[in-house]
Amino acid sequence: MPGFDSDGVTIHFVDEGQGPPIVLVHGFAGSIESNWRAPGIIDALVGSGRRVIALDCRGHGQSGKPHDPEAYSGAKMPGDVIALMDHLQIAKTDLMGYSMGGGIATTLMLSHPSRFNAVIIGGAGYFGGGGGERAARFNPIAEALEARDPGQLTDPMARGLRAFAERNGNDLLALAAIQRSNRTGAGSAGLAHVTNPVLVLAGSGDPVMPSAQQLAATVPGAQLMIVPGDHLSVVRGPAYSSAVVEFLSLASPV
Repeated sequence: MPGFDSDGVTIHFVDEGQGPPIVLVHGFAGSIESNWRAPGIIDALVGSGRRVIALDCRGHGQSGKPHDPEAYSGAKMPGDVIALMDHLQIAKTDLMGYSMGGGIATTLMLSHPSRFNAVIIGGAGYFGGGGGERAARFNPIAEALEARDPGQLTDPMARGLRAFAERNGNDLLALAAIQRSNRTGAGSAGLAHVTNPVLVLAGSGDPVMPSAQQLAATVPGAQLMIVPGDHLSVVRGPAYSSAVVEFLSLASPV
C-alpha cells in the first residue's frame, strides 16, 4: 500500500482510476475502507470517469498514530491533504470530506482556494465556536476513549462513539489525542467569499443537519441536499453516492 511522510507521520493513501482527480477525506474513527470503499463510493466515482485519491488521516487506518495531541494541532491534518497533493504532483483537484473530513475540507477551501475545484462537505456544518466551547464539545469524547471501563460511561453519544471506534479497530489513545488537540477550524471568516462550487450533504436523521443548513446558507451558491440516513449510515445509502456523482457531473465535468 502506498504511503509517504508528512511532517514526520506516515500517511497511507490509495490512488485509483483515471480522469479528473478528487481527494476524499474520511470522518473521525473512520478510514478509507469504512468511509469510502465499503459503501461503494470509490467505485461509483471511478465508474463515473474520475481519478480517486483517498487518504487515511493521521491517527486512523494504516497511517501513523501518534498519541501526542500536538501531532494533530494547528493545520497538521489539512496539511496532510496538501502534502499528498504535492506528493502526487496534483496542482488542483475536486475535494470531498465527511464529518471530521468535512471540517478539514472546509478549512482547505478557505486556506487554499486555488488548489480546489468543486468541494463536497458531508455530515459537517458551520461551527463558529472555539476555545472553551471546543473543549466542552470534544473533551468528553476524549475521556470516553481513554476510559478503562467503557461500561461506566453515562453519556450516550460518547458511549456510542467509543463502541464505533472499537468496532473499526482504532487506536483509542490516538483518537483521544485528536480530540484533545488544538486543531485549526474553519470558523466563519471567509465563508461568505467562497467561489468554489460547493455541495453540502447531510442525513435526514443526522443531528448535524441544522449546522449543515447554516453552512450552506453562508457559502454563496452552495447547494444543500438532505438524503436518507443518520450520521453513521448515510454514506452507505445509494442516495449519497448518486448525489455526489450528479453534482460533480455539473460542477466539475469529466
